[in-house]
Order: sequence, then C-alpha cells, then structure tokens
Amino acid sequence: MKIEIFLPIKNEGLILNSNLKKLLDYLFLEFKDYDWQVVGVVNNSTDNSLQIVQDYEKRQPIKVKALSISQPGKGRALKTAWRASKADILVFMDADLAVDLEATKHLILPIINQEADLVVGSRFLQDSLAQRSKRRGLLSRGYVIFSNFILNHQQTDIQCGFKAIKKDTFQQIEKYLQDDYWFFDTELVVLARLANLRIKTIPVKWRENRTDRQKSNVKIFQDTFKFIKNVICLKIRLKKIKKYLSKDL
Repeated sequence: MKIEIFLPIKNEGLILNSNLKKLLDYLFLEFKDYDWQVVGVVNNSTDNSLQIVQDYEKRQPIKVKALSISQPGKGRALKTAWRASKADILVFMDADLAVDLEATKHLILPIINQEADLVVGSRFLQDSLAQRSKRRGLLSRGYVIFSNFILNHQQTDIQCGFKAIKKDTFQQIEKYLQDDYWFFDTELVVLARLANLRIKTIPVKWRENRTDRQKSNVKIFQDTFKFIKNVICLKIRLKKIKKYLSKDL
C-alpha cells in the first residue's frame, strides 16, 4: 500500500527545513519497509516555504514532492492534494510537528491492518500528553464539548492536526466537505461517523513548540467564533447530507 504524508504549509519557512529533515529521518528509519512519500502542500505562502520543499524534492525526488496551491485555506489545500493523490492511505500532520512522531505508526498501521478507515490523534485521552498554554487548552476542550453536544461525534479531540484516512473512504465523503479552512477537520470526522465508517482514536504526545517568531496561523478568538458558527451550520446540513450519503454507500 502506498502512503502519502501531507504537510499543509503556509509561511513556515522558519521551522520547515529542520522539521522536514526530522520527519524524513524518522520515516527512513521506522517506515523503511513501506512505500511512502512526503508531500509539502504549500498554500498561499509569501515566504520561502515552497523553495525549501523544492530543494528537498531535488535531493529526494522519490520521497518528497512539492505541491503549490495559490488559494488560501488548509482544508482547500488538503482536499486538492488528496483528490490528485494516487496513494492508498492519506495522512496529514501539521508542519510544526507538534505531535511526537512516535505516534505515526499508531496512526497508519490500523489502516494497513484493515482495522480502521479513519484514524484520529487525540491530545485528551488518558495516555495523551499535551503541553500547551492553559488558555489554548481550555478553548480546545471547550470546543470538543460544544461540538460533541451539537454534532454527537463522540470524539475526545476533533481538531488535532494528526489524521490518516483511506483514499476510498475520503472519496466517499469528499463531495460533502465544504470548508476550505480549519473546520475541515471537524467535517472530516463528523461525515465519516455519519457514513458509519470505522474511526479509531489514538493518544498522542503534543507539544506547543513554536517561538514568538514562529507563530501559528490560527487566530484563537476569531477562529473560535467561526467554529461555533460552522458547527451550527453543519448541524443544519447533516439531515440532508445523511439522506444523500446513504444513497452513495
């Protein structure tokens, strides 16, 4: 089975070179028996992120691919890349590698072993470890509680940037994925659950590892209000989606 690991990238030049090296070193060591490739999906960047990925692609043309998407949005970048992918397993992780890479096997192997259709990393399971500011931790947990109350997704963590999905599973639900930004994660999990697909949640070790010069593209309070609005709109859409999704399966 071919595995493609996608890094959605927007203005990550300060951390990208070292993180790509770290990821590749890990994969060459731990996934040497698997057919894998890292795809840097450079999305609406204005820094040297694309050049960094292209330099790696020149040195490792089989294992690294650069993909440039001019329009903004993490969700748009991943959907565009996944539609074009020929891989059997589609993985994405945030370019800051906040999740400890030791969880990567636990993310991918359940799909290889036919145990799951979608695997989701969680920062809030008993065996998880999340090192982050109290403010961001409370907002993340609050979003999980609110979104679960409205959408009944039954997940402990829905926005963690560490997920893997079968390509044919993505194809079943992708036309119902509307959001082009950060809400993509929530839509992906909720629609997979609506389609009665097998979802496995794994604990991860997550560390907020950016400096002041390497700020995240997430705007906490602004995005929180957007998430609340999107959750309510998705709830309204679900009844219609369920009707059409049942015909597709």
